[in-house]
Amino acid sequence: MDPDKVQAGANWPQPCSAWAIHGFLGLVGYYHKFIKEFGTIVAPLIALLKKEGFSWTETTRATFNALKAAVTTTPILALPDFSQPSIMECDASTNGFEVVLLQGSHPVVFFSRPMAP
Repeated sequence: MDPDKVQAGANWPQPCSAWAIHGFLGLVGYYHKFIKEFGTIVAPLIALLKKEGFSWTETTRATFNALKAAVTTTPILALPDFSQPSIMECDASTNGFEVVLLQGSHPVVFFSRPMAP
C-alpha cells in the first residue's frame, strides 16, 4: 500500500454534511470487496443520507472510524487459484447480508449489502 495514500485515508476529516458523507462513501465503496461485512458496517452512514436530516451520533462516529481503519490497513484477501475448489459462505441478519468466497480457509472476496427498508 502507498504510505501517502494510507496517511491521507487515516487523516480524512469527520464529515459534517450529507455531501461530505457521499464523498467518503465513494472512497470506501471503491474498496468494499476488501472490507468484511461492508454492507452492515456502512449502514449508519447511509442512513445519514435520508431526508430526515444529518445527525452525527456516537454510532456514526464509530462507523466512520471503523471504515477509515479498514481502508488504511492491508487487505487479507488472497488471489484466487482457479485450479483449487472454492467454498461460498453466506450469512444474513436484519441489518444486511454477506457472502465470502473461500479457498481453503483463506478469504478470496467479500460481498455484503445492507437490507433495504
